[in-house]
Amino acid sequence: MKRKIIIISSIAIIGILIGFKLVANKSKIDAKNKMPEKTGVTIPVTVATVTEGSTDQQLVRTGNLIPYKQVEIMATAAGKVMAVKYELGSYVNKGAAIVSVDSRLKQLSLEATELNINKLKKDTDRYTKLLAGNAATEIQVNDTKYSYENALNQAEQIKQQISDASVAAPISGRIIKKNIEPGEFVNVGTSLGTIMDVARLKVQVMVSESDVYKLKEGQHVQVKTDVYPDKTIDGVISYIAPQGDESHNYPVEIVIQNASQLKAGTFVTVSFLQKTSHQALLIPRSSLVESIRNPYVYVMENNVARKRKIEVGRELGDKIEVLSGLTSGETVITTGQINLSEGATVQVAK
Repeated sequence: MKRKIIIISSIAIIGILIGFKLVANKSKIDAKNKMPEKTGVTIPVTVATVTEGSTDQQLVRTGNLIPYKQVEIMATAAGKVMAVKYELGSYVNKGAAIVSVDSRLKQLSLEATELNINKLKKDTDRYTKLLAGNAATEIQVNDTKYSYENALNQAEQIKQQISDASVAAPISGRIIKKNIEPGEFVNVGTSLGTIMDVARLKVQVMVSESDVYKLKEGQHVQVKTDVYPDKTIDGVISYIAPQGDESHNYPVEIVIQNASQLKAGTFVTVSFLQKTSHQALLIPRSSLVESIRNPYVYVMENNVARKRKIEVGRELGDKIEVLSGLTSGETVITTGQINLSEGATVQVAK
């Protein structure tokens, strides 16, 4: 028993000694790898001044394609649906009969009214001849004419009701909703489906007050989409709102001919083929220490480098637009940043 205790104790002591030795060795290695602190070293750098300048760029806006026209097919007569001459996705032409409602009773009513019209016309002719020979009174003639004209009006009303029983396509396009099937009963005003004009599409974008006065209705623009990245589609400004919103932005609508069979809802970019300009803070691209995704710069203050986090906008050649983090007139370091840290002493290289 004593022997086991002695062996276990010896192993434990050896393990502790090995641990101390490893810790001591690590401390020596870390001490060797530690970079010597640079004290009193002045780092040469080049600098540039943050300036506020006018930036010119092409006027570009983005939006989603929307239908040029989208119309509901409405029932114009009440009754049982006899035929529906379209399916979901079908193309229909404007004026084509696409839904028919039962009108047999109206047809019978029209036939009876036309028979009555023939009778009343004969009666009118007969009473008129009798009046000429003093064999009838003027009252009889007038009553017969009134009945005849009233029957004619009734016939026209019935013909219109029969015509209303055949629903025509209000525009040319594709059926994107089908709400009815043969055998169902509909009332006047029931929605039977929806047609969308697929020959044309439009996009609405918002344009600032400073740019909207440069645009005109009928002006051509370029429309592009990621669906066809190598293709440019011709568009025409069809509408410029006469009133803007609270931010002084104005809705502008552009129409395109849909030869490429684009779909409503597709994201597009509209280029207005003219330039717009505005003031912006600009710094050299070389002053960024890291990428645009994690941008920061070193600002020189009294020959001391100060790290500054910034927010960037557009890349304009060898310049970068600064949205926040800097002010006009400050000095940013453009070279030598690899040797810099917060508070380092710097000197402009000559």
